[in-house]
Amino acid sequence: MSKRKAFALRISEDILDAMQRWADDELRSANGQIEYVLREALRKASRLPGHSESRDKTNLK
Repeated sequence: MSKRKAFALRISEDILDAMQRWADDELRSANGQIEYVLREALRKASRLPGHSESRDKTNLK
């Protein structure tokens, strides 16, 4: 398991409320839901550390 690091995040109240509702639906904490959403976005963009670096060239900027 990777080390965990605390990180302060400024986020709009509306977004945080929506994330909390989504987290509640999936039996996660708001923090766990935010981490899950970020991890999935990184995975889809092939940007997770330690995973394949091959990305679709159309995604490169």
